[in-house]
Amino acid sequence: MKKFLLFCLLLVACKSSTVVMNNDNPEENQIPKPSKNDVIMETSGKKASAVTENSIKEIVSYLASDELAGRDTGGEGIDKAATYIETYFRANNIGPYYCSYRDVFDVAGKEAFNVIGLLEGTDPVLRDEYVVIGAHYDHIGKGKKVGDDVIANGANDNAAGTAAVMEMAKYFAKEKRNKRSIVFVLFAAEEKGLLGSKHLAEDMKEAEKEIYVMLNFEMIGVPLKKEYAAYVTGYHKSNLADKMNSYAGSSLVGYLPQAKQYQLFSRSDNYPFYEAFNVPAQTFCTFDFTNFDYYHHVDDEIDKLDFAHMASFVNAYLPAIEKVINSAPNEIKLTN
Repeated sequence: MKKFLLFCLLLVACKSSTVVMNNDNPEENQIPKPSKNDVIMETSGKKASAVTENSIKEIVSYLASDELAGRDTGGEGIDKAATYIETYFRANNIGPYYCSYRDVFDVAGKEAFNVIGLLEGTDPVLRDEYVVIGAHYDHIGKGKKVGDDVIANGANDNAAGTAAVMEMAKYFAKEKRNKRSIVFVLFAAEEKGLLGSKHLAEDMKEAEKEIYVMLNFEMIGVPLKKEYAAYVTGYHKSNLADKMNSYAGSSLVGYLPQAKQYQLFSRSDNYPFYEAFNVPAQTFCTFDFTNFDYYHHVDDEIDKLDFAHMASFVNAYLPAIEKVINSAPNEIKLTN
């Protein structure tokens, strides 16, 4: 009994604090390695390699494959997706936020898990603030049958956003220039009602973590035919869009009226962080209701996506996101 109680206390301690990765754990080493395109980056003091069309395509192709059966929360497919993301984080020197990469919670009696990596900040003061960069990696599992196909692979929704966050994590882990600490999180149960992001936001709030901003990425697999690269939900709630455009020296972020019309600000994983912390927490998206016809459809497959656009999108956003992470205190703030 004493050993059991000690084990429980250790688990609680792990849940309430962040730790660095231990690559010597033999159980972790049982996870298969991803391919070279997911892992290798140039070293020798050179700038981290830019995101390539092939690297992002490889991630999306696996996450949206039939093998993962639509990544329904609680199913075998999403477990495989989580293992893939964990392996990618470990291979690219991104430690877990908790003792494990998996943040476990319950969804209708089934085990669900966010997958969370942590990159500690380099500034002795700002490192105690967190920038959360996220996307949901779950999907709906099965959809309305088309021919013999019933698997809703969710390539654009949201393997695309997941791949972008994974590539961003790899970049920042290589560069090591982030003054604030970065939490990279792939949420489960978004399709069940934002349950994964609600769980993490509540947990971080209870732990009294200080969130600076939350940046969420949703359905970025096809280009937005506007004068800006993506729209942000809750555009007028903060100065985030203006600051990012200023940092980039170009029109990265714009306003889409339909985003307000359909209340998209409160319908994605940014919203629980806005509610819990009252800070800028917004979603970037390139789906504008006219440029993609396969929302929650079994034909949301990789052949519908533009991987050259996705690589260009991530590469354009990385410098602006880096400036957000390293910006002066309170430079990014709510406006209403």
